[in-house]
Amino acid sequence: GFWACHTPPVILRNVLENPAWYTAYTPYQPEISQGRLEAILNYQTMVAELTGMDIANASLLDEATAAAEAMAMAFRAHRGKGQMFRVDPDTHPQTLAILRTRAKPLGITIDVTAPSAPCDEGVFGTLISYPGSSGAVRDIRPDIEAIHAVGGLAIVASDLLALTLLESPGTLGADIVLGSAQRFGVPLGNGGPHAAFFATLAKYQRAIPGRLVGVSQDSAGRMAYRLALQTREQHIRRDKATSNICTAQVLLAVMAGFYAVWHGPEGLRSIARHAHGLAGQFAAAMKAAGRTIRHDSFFDTVTLEAADDADSLMTAALDAGINLRRMDGAVAVSFDETSTAQMLERLLGALGAGAGDEVYGDLPSHVVRTDSFMQQPVFHAYRTETEMLRYMRRLADRDLALDRCMIPLGSCTMKLNATAEMIPVTWPGFANIHPYAPADQMKGYGELITRLERLLAECTGYAAVSVQPNAGSQGEFAGLLAIARYHESRGEGHRNVCLIPQSAHGTNPASAAMAGMKVVVVKCDDDGNIDIMDLKAKVETHRDALAAIMVTYPSTHGVFEESIAELCDIVHEAGGQVYVDGANLNALVGHCAPPQFGADVSHLNLHKTFCIPHG
Repeated sequence: GFWACHTPPVILRNVLENPAWYTAYTPYQPEISQGRLEAILNYQTMVAELTGMDIANASLLDEATAAAEAMAMAFRAHRGKGQMFRVDPDTHPQTLAILRTRAKPLGITIDVTAPSAPCDEGVFGTLISYPGSSGAVRDIRPDIEAIHAVGGLAIVASDLLALTLLESPGTLGADIVLGSAQRFGVPLGNGGPHAAFFATLAKYQRAIPGRLVGVSQDSAGRMAYRLALQTREQHIRRDKATSNICTAQVLLAVMAGFYAVWHGPEGLRSIARHAHGLAGQFAAAMKAAGRTIRHDSFFDTVTLEAADDADSLMTAALDAGINLRRMDGAVAVSFDETSTAQMLERLLGALGAGAGDEVYGDLPSHVVRTDSFMQQPVFHAYRTETEMLRYMRRLADRDLALDRCMIPLGSCTMKLNATAEMIPVTWPGFANIHPYAPADQMKGYGELITRLERLLAECTGYAAVSVQPNAGSQGEFAGLLAIARYHESRGEGHRNVCLIPQSAHGTNPASAAMAGMKVVVVKCDDDGNIDIMDLKAKVETHRDALAAIMVTYPSTHGVFEESIAELCDIVHEAGGQVYVDGANLNALVGHCAPPQFGADVSHLNLHKTFCIPHG
């Protein structure tokens, strides 16, 4: 699910290392965001073209989360008629793990079964991997037909580079297509951050999670870009929103979009053929050496059967400076944009095979892409560095970011994306590490993460910190799951009511609903502060079922509500836990720690409190 790639220097220098792109705020105000909105629309267009779908969103947090969002979308579309979600056994393990975590609070059962197996009407959707995690490329039409026969949705997890050579999932009948756009110019970075792509059919556009950029007109009738269909989102629909995600991996999606603009369809196909060709040469050489290849058709990943000597193959490759993937009774080898003939020769020598020019594993004709894609002018107009540089500059000049002036928005604390913090992100030692590399190859990352967890615990006053959640939305979900597990451990798993003030950000009720909790709204007074009398009444009404209250401190309107300690005491006395949204933690650091006034769980938004670029 992660590949090494080249970040074109023109993109590295003028986007990733350019404060005009990495210090901008969420493009809620289109008047000062036209450049970024156009760049994101390029990304959406590229995704829709490669997947063969009608519409794509502005990106999601990562591939696994995108798969979970697709599952939830299919569940809603099926309107509760089924509780079973089928998952292709050849799915990335991290994706399967996230699906299981997200399924439990919603009462969904995960069934890991061949997607082509007959379904009954209890199956509301299927996740199909194309190509598979093990590299297999197969005709997925029977899988799609099987789920459509019972009225469910066909969800395809795919690879954008592979789709330059493979028939698009949309052509094959998919309803939703998702995956990671990481290999389009974004470094490995030990697993992130990377933009996930998510595309679907026009009839589902009001159910799609995350942001959408659309084309509109300004007051003078000129074409303009803006965020579209925002009535889906939680700041309007709250606990009935399509998702608790209100952000996007904007900087990374912009980079992936520019990567497509820079290379164009012919350049992307060339990169894909390079990776596929090396994989074919490797497979042919290993087959000639007596090895069994698990799949006859593959794109860039070859899986060798190795029931008896997988460990020795792994060791031999490692001695040659190459990491392979260990699977059950097999070893997988992936090739990418950065792979070379010299590396292939070194690997074959380490594995006891001779190099040759023969190729094995041609793609079957019935899955080879024959249609044209990405014919829009933007993907053909910028073929020199000067043209590309000027295009990026024109877009940046249509934006307002912190390199020009302050952005006085209270709901999302703006802060410095310090150059000293941003530069190391591009260093090879940080940028080029695969998240599943052996632990002894990332001791520096381990020390960095351990130290960060310790420092965060110290400045927040909490006993432990997890750095796993990839956004505030996922932090909220993880925190609420922790609260639910706490109640279960005490034999009080029936507690499922979450109190949320009227003034709370819409992500709070959306996260509570995702965690399987019932949202009960607490009124606010005329000043916008929490009404303590109404809180007491709601606590008394739901005393036996009270799980938690979610509260932001200082509040979303910037007030340190004096009743915060009393609020925590009221909830604790009834057996509930206090979740303090850490969106405004900047206002607390050095003054007080949330546990001092009664908080039990919090999340911190690293793009608000710390140095990560905004989503």
